[in-house]
Parts: sequence; C-alpha cells; structure tokens
Amino acid sequence: MILRRLTALPWRQQLLAALALGLLSALALPPVHAVPVLLLAIPGLLALIAAAPDTRRAAWLGFAWGWGHWIAGIYWVTYAILTDVAHFWWLVPLAAPALAIPLALFVLPPVFVARALPAGWPRLLGFAGAWVLAELARGFLFTGFPWNLIGTVWAFAALPVQPAALVGVHGLSLLTLVLAGLPLLPGWRPWAGAALLLAGLAGFGAWRLGQPAPPDQPVQLLLVQGNIPQEVKWRPEQRMPNFQRYLDLTAAAARDAAAAGRRLVAIWPETASPFLLAQDPEAQRLAAAALPPGAMLLAGTVRAEWGPDGSLREVFNSLVALDQSGRIEAIYDKSHLVPFGEYMPLSGLLPIRLVTGGMDFSAGPGPERLAPPGLPPFGALICYEVIFPAAVTPTPRPDWLVNITNDGWFGISAGPWQHLATARLRAVEEGLPLARAAQTGISAVFDARGRELAAIPLGQAGTAAVALPGPDAPPSFARFGLAIPLAAALACLVLAWLLRRQVVSDMESPRPERV
Repeated sequence: MILRRLTALPWRQQLLAALALGLLSALALPPVHAVPVLLLAIPGLLALIAAAPDTRRAAWLGFAWGWGHWIAGIYWVTYAILTDVAHFWWLVPLAAPALAIPLALFVLPPVFVARALPAGWPRLLGFAGAWVLAELARGFLFTGFPWNLIGTVWAFAALPVQPAALVGVHGLSLLTLVLAGLPLLPGWRPWAGAALLLAGLAGFGAWRLGQPAPPDQPVQLLLVQGNIPQEVKWRPEQRMPNFQRYLDLTAAAARDAAAAGRRLVAIWPETASPFLLAQDPEAQRLAAAALPPGAMLLAGTVRAEWGPDGSLREVFNSLVALDQSGRIEAIYDKSHLVPFGEYMPLSGLLPIRLVTGGMDFSAGPGPERLAPPGLPPFGALICYEVIFPAAVTPTPRPDWLVNITNDGWFGISAGPWQHLATARLRAVEEGLPLARAAQTGISAVFDARGRELAAIPLGQAGTAAVALPGPDAPPSFARFGLAIPLAAALACLVLAWLLRRQVVSDMESPRPERV
C-alpha cells in the first residue's frame, strides 16, 4: 500500500519522498541501529526507480535517496569546521551537503542495474550485488572512503557481527540489502527463508562466542582519554596543561593497573602529546616519569623532520612507543592520510586550505608490524585507517591491533559511534583484539570476536584497564580478504541475469489456447 502511494505521487513529490527515504535509512546506522527502517527505505527506493518513466528520472530519484542518506550519515563533519568557525564559517551550511554529493553518486550504479532487471528476485539480487560492488569501489576511488557501509548497521553488539569473520562487512551489506528488499517479493516463502537465515546466523554467532576464548596475553592495557576539546587542543597556552592532564591520568591509574602483575602498556590517543614526543627529550622525560617500572607508553604525536639547512622538511602523524627510561623503541607514521584534513588534494588549484598550519602531512610507508621489546607484536592504525576492511593487518600477522584517534573533531555526535563500529568489525574480521584510544571518546578494547571488554564513554576524561586478550586463528575473511564479498556480489549479479532470462523466456513463451 505505501509503495503504491509513493509511485503514484507527482514527480517533485517523488523526489522529496526519495530524499526522505534516504534520510530515514540513516537511522539504521550507528548509533541508532534502527535496522527495520531499511524494510521501508530500500523497497521504497526500488519501487520509485522501477516506476520512473525513463532512466534519467530514475537516476535523479536514486541520487536524491543517496544524498539524503549521506547528509544524515555524515552531518557530523560540520563539527570539524566549528572548531575554527572564525575562518571557515561559510562552510558550515555547505560541508555535509557538498560531501554528500559525490557519495550519493555511488547509489547510481545499483539503481541502473535494478532498473534493467524485472521485478522480484532478479531486481533485488542485482541491486544488492551492484550496491556491494559500489561499496567496494568507494573504498579505493579518490583515496577511498568506506565509511558507513551498510553492514555496519549490525555492529551494535558482538553476536550479530560474527558473520563478518566469514564474509567481512561487505558480505554483511549484501545480506542486509537482500533482507531489506523482502517486502517487494510475493508470498510468505521469502519471509520464512529470511527467518531461517537469521536464526542460522544468530546460532552461528552464539556458537562462535561460546567457543573457548584464547588465553590473555601477559600485558595489562591502560587506555587514557583526556577529553580535550579540539578547539583548545593546540592553543599555545594550553599545551602544557593538556600534556599534564595525560601525565596525571596515566600516573594515577598506572599504580593500580601495574598491580595486576602483567607488563603495563598505556595508550594515548592520536596527537595526544602537544609536543614532538619522538624528538623532545624533556617531553620524553616527563612521559616516562608517569610510568611504573617496566611499563611502556604508546602515544600519538606529531613527528617532524628537518633538512640539512635546519628548515622544516616533513611532518608526520605518528605513534611512538616509549619505555619507562624515556627511550623511543618504535615509531609508526600514518600512511593513509585524510584529504582536506591532513593534506590538500590539488593544492595548487583549490583556493582553500584546511590543513592545520598550512603544511601537508607526509605519508608513512604503510602498515607495519611493531614489536617493542617485551610486547606482543602489534599493528598500528591511526584515526580512519581502521575503516578500511582487509587493509589493517600488516605482514607478518601481529598479535593485536592498536587504533589511536582524535575523534574530538566530531564533537558529541554520531561520528565517534560510527568510528567505533568500524573498529569492532575489524577485530572480528581479522580475529585480533583491538585497543582503541580516542581523544574525547569512545575509547574501548575489543577481543578477537568483537566483545567489548572495557570502554570510556564519549565526552568524559578517564582511564580503563584490562588484560590484553589473545588472538584467534585467522578467520576466512582474514585469509582471503575482499575476494569473498567480491565473489558473492558478482554471483548475485550472475544469478540475477540468469533469473532475468528465465522471466523473459516465460513471458515470451506462447500460452496454450483455451478450447
């Protein structure tokens, strides 16, 4: 009934309806996770594009849906501009709508595929397969931005994301879209099949979570969250007080955490040190003084390199491992930089410059396996490096992952929750525990099956201590990566085409005449 009313609307109202359905679909994303709204948002989109009189209007409907979906999904980018509103006030009403435009274009390929296929299973399978291919492409094109993949709607708990160990978040996207399209299929059998599928997936998740957990590693993690607002983080008069906050939080919590009898590792967020910790002996001395004997600090900091003439040559967004004596034991330089935030694409052509200080960050060599003395080897991920499926684990495989981030850019919004959801999914996909330290939250530790073991809430200063969980054996997605969802998406497209041929053949077959 609702779908018929949508397709009977005048053209402009159909556009507004498509926009509204896209906005509605974003409620399925973190932190709301209202997954059932997709049972209206996806069928509504498919019904509108199928009823469109031509491909051009179908494309506009798909774009309107995608624009609404992305405006609601990334509205939080405006918070980053508000940290320097005096200079970039004019971007406040434009940032999210403008960024949503290229992202909405990724909805068009599945729209075109769905429109070319007959109603029923062919259209639904073709749409789902093409959507996942578009998601995969979004992870690579223009440096990649695989944010808010549809599969993240299940990341509200450990149980529903367990299939990601087999097929990855893109595989979850494929399943989600097929299930969301059920209202378009006639009869009760698809619903019965969906109920059996969901029951099977829930059973698999419960079985996997019920398996004996790997033994903890001989390390005690200490997450430190300073909750320093981004707008005051780099003010010259605030640098020492901000640094002192991290020193005080670490020293106070380290005494109790060290009593667990394991080697203590304190983790500070991205750029938590307002000083060049890798090169500032005094900052190193102060940080080391906050650590108990035998402890180590993993801290985010800016790192600089100077030329022979003493001029600043390069800056890096880095993680450093500092031991209790103040010695730097390992350094990781972020390799996947954020466009417009850490470097300016086409800087010679664009008239604006958003990068702090006016100098682009340099990229590191790529994922690295860090093994400071006495610690299990780990892979470091800075900020949004954690959002890239199948691209977070270096070779050889480490025993755990560390993600440091400065979600203070996002304010108190959906952004930190969306970022956290991707971290949970990476832990499940890779079968590795993941420790996450965020400037303003949400800091958390996930075990190798995505169970949250400790967390510090959004917008609060504090610490959290927990034993470092052990790694699982590599699940299928960790071994085969994106080849699994790619093959599944292509299989859906092939099946949709074969079913289309069957539908066309049935329509063209002559019917026997009645006597």
